[in-house]
Formats: sequence, C-alpha cells, structure tokens
Amino acid sequence: MEALSSLSHRTATNPPIAPPLQISALLHGVATAPPPGLAAATQSSPPRLPGRRWRRRGPHQRPPRRPAAPGPLRSACDAARTSVLSSRWSDLWRRLPELYFSYVPPSALEAALAKVAVPKLSVLNISFYQGSRGDDVSSAAVASLLRTAARLDPVDLYFFVSVDENHRDEIIELPCFARATKIHLSVDLHLTLPAHRCEFPVLERLYISWCHIDTGALISRCPHLRVLHTFHCQNNDTLMVHSNTIEELDVSHFGGCIDIVAPELKKLRLYASMHKDFCLSLSTPMVQDQSWRCTLDKALLNLGIDGSWCLSRLELATKEIGSVVIRLNIRRPKADSILHSRNLSEMFQFPKFSVLELYLATSGHVYGALLLKLLRICNGIRRLKLVTNQNVGNNDETCTPNCPCDRPRNWRSQNIFLIDLEELEIENFKGRGHELDFLKLMFRCAPLTKVTVKLESKVSPSSKGCKETYNLFKANPAVECNVYQKRGKEVIYA
Repeated sequence: MEALSSLSHRTATNPPIAPPLQISALLHGVATAPPPGLAAATQSSPPRLPGRRWRRRGPHQRPPRRPAAPGPLRSACDAARTSVLSSRWSDLWRRLPELYFSYVPPSALEAALAKVAVPKLSVLNISFYQGSRGDDVSSAAVASLLRTAARLDPVDLYFFVSVDENHRDEIIELPCFARATKIHLSVDLHLTLPAHRCEFPVLERLYISWCHIDTGALISRCPHLRVLHTFHCQNNDTLMVHSNTIEELDVSHFGGCIDIVAPELKKLRLYASMHKDFCLSLSTPMVQDQSWRCTLDKALLNLGIDGSWCLSRLELATKEIGSVVIRLNIRRPKADSILHSRNLSEMFQFPKFSVLELYLATSGHVYGALLLKLLRICNGIRRLKLVTNQNVGNNDETCTPNCPCDRPRNWRSQNIFLIDLEELEIENFKGRGHELDFLKLMFRCAPLTKVTVKLESKVSPSSKGCKETYNLFKANPAVECNVYQKRGKEVIYA
C-alpha cells in the first residue's frame, strides 16, 4: 500500500543486528533488523521453504521453532521488523499507539487511517507539503484529514500540511480534540471553530502557525492552556490573548495590534511588525522573563515619535530577574515620504525597566531635545547608553539655524529629575557643542556615579571639544569619568 510504504519510523535504541532484513510488507525499500527479542529466533531457525519437510534426525531432536508471538509494540520500526517474520503479522502497524506519516498523499493517508485498529492514539504525526511530490492539496482534503484525526482522538497531534496556493483563502472548520494535551498545527488556510460550544478540555500546549484564526475565540475554549506559540496567525486584525492560565507565550505577529491579558504569564517572547496604527497592550503582572522585538513592516515607513525623528526598531530583554533593558533605534525621516506621528507611550505599555539603550542615526543633527523628551518618559532608569551615527557612514547633514531637531531651543536650560540614573555611556562622541550641552544637562539632573565616553574614530583626543569635555569631568570629581579612543581600545583620560 502506498500509504504504508511511506510510514515513517523511529530508530530503535538498540543497534541493528546484521544482516538487515528488507521490509516489503510494510516499508518498501527500507532496510531494518528484527527486534532484539526476535533476533535469536530468526537466526537459529531458517525459514521454512514451500514443499520441504522437516525430518527428525534423532530421537531427542526438537522440531524447528517458529517465531514467538510478538510482544508489546512501541513503534513503527518494531512493527516493520516483526512483520517480516510472518504474513499473519503484516498489519501490526494498525495496532500501534503512535503513528507518523511523512509526505503521504491525502488520499492514501485517508485509506491508511481508516485501517487503524486502535480506538484512541497516543501520537498522530502528519506532515505533507504541497509540491513535495507534485501533488496539490485542496482545502477539502485538509478538512477531511482533520476530521479523521479528531476521530482517532490523539493525546499529541502534529499536523503540518501546506495546501495549493489557489485554496489558501478558503475556510475550513477546526474540529475539537477532547483528549489532546499538545497540538502542533500548521495549515495555510482560514480556520473557524464549530458553532456549537466544543472545547479542548485538557489542552495544555498549543503551537499554531500559518493559520488565519480568531486566537481569542480559540483560547477561550482551552480552559487549561499553559503554553501558547503563534506564528503568522492573522493578517491585519488585533491578536488577542486573554487567559487566566497561560504561563508561557511566544507570539510572532505581522499585521494588526496586540492585546495580551495574562495574569499568570511568566515568560513572554514577542516579535511584531509595526505599522502606522500599531499598538501593544500588555497586562502581565507576574512576567519574569520577557523579550520583545518590534520592527517596521515597511522600510520606507516614517513612524514619527518626534517632529524630526522616527522609530525604526524597539527591543526589550530581561537580562536578569529585575533587570529589563529597552533598546530604541531612531533615525531621521526618509526624504519625500509621509511622516506618521505617534506617541511612544501610547504605542507601548512599558514595564518597569532599568536600562535604556538609544541607537541614533543622527546624520549630523542635534539630538538633545529628543533625548530630553524620551527621558521624561523613561525617568526611572539606572543606566543610559547612547550610540550615535548608526549605519549612516559619513553622510552627515548640516543643520540649518531653524532646524526642527533643535527645538525647543531652551532644552539646554531645562531640568528633569532622573533620581535613579547612575551610569551614562556615550559612544561615537565627537565633542560638538550640542553633545557637550547634553553632558552638562546630565550632570545637573542626575546623581551620576560613572560616565564613560568613547570617541568617534576620527576625533582627535586633543581637539577643542575633547578638552572641554575633560574640564567638565574635572569639575565633577565625585563622578568616575573615563574617555576612550577608538571605541574603547585605548584609555586617554581616567
């Protein structure tokens, strides 16, 4: 049978016994050996040939032994090895509690699953990708396979099927699995749930990808869900995860907004694409380990967080318990493109964090007013790292006298209370006037204990700006100040 010829099997823990037997009844073309318990029987008694009689050669000689009845079958490999010993055992695979099918066409797979003799499976693993054998998979075939899988009611379900691209906008129904505790599901289709209130009553782990489905409705039918991983599960709709039981969440969402309410969540992994209306809403009071990565969905999108600056990437990571780091990549707006102004605090609900890292593609512009605005939002940080001129080469622009990057012009004289800020690091420092003005602002507004400055590679340590920096440091002797040349390779002031 074609389906059986493609039935995958796991490698036995014991090494194969040479010489291997060729399996034709179950796995055509796969060489394997008899199970260890039957090895002696197959080697001590030669197979009986048709038409040949066995004769006693002595009064005490026993008749040849036939292979003993097979013991418990643990895998398709055991079934394949045992089936070669007798034609009576050629269908042992039907009684296996775990079944794995790879690249079996849906029609043959349906025929094979119809022969399964176990009423309830422990594991059912199905994987078939469109084009792997030149076969097109329709949405109707996928729906039929899901119904058959639900009838076999496995504890662990792995279902990976890629359909023909002409069917990917079609809608099928996802049946419920009453015994499933773990489900891995990947299909290129729109999925709906049954109209009647069916549930996944014992499901604890759900991994779902490339499916267009209402995640909120699905989660509401999983009362014991603890782990949820989603990847590309919706287009432009809001991804909603509201659960009182989820403890681990891994989300990759490319489209709409994200709304997460999970009071028991301990671990969060989030990857999202930002668009002009993007927002992230979080209510996860118990989270201990989290990481975010939010990037622009379009390279030319100008997502303005200030009149002269745009956000291109946001990352958040937990370095250790109680220490959260936020990294912002900020650049100048793209020329000849629309600027979509947003408020950073409205886009994101930041947790309490202690380290802020800013990577600025300044293109030669003044950044003090921008940093002052960001620090008013992030005024509870303990450490600030500033890296300028990211990925801009030497294409610095010249600020005009009325350039909006330097507004408001009185930012140099303003005060901000940064009572927790102790460490400041600036990389690619050039010693320009506005950079010195920002340093003075930090010394005035924060109880700094350590300041590290790394000069830009072409800046001379004896330049006017550097000398003014040294004088500023000498005026604050209580602060540990260090200046490094060429990105930390040589200490020139300590």
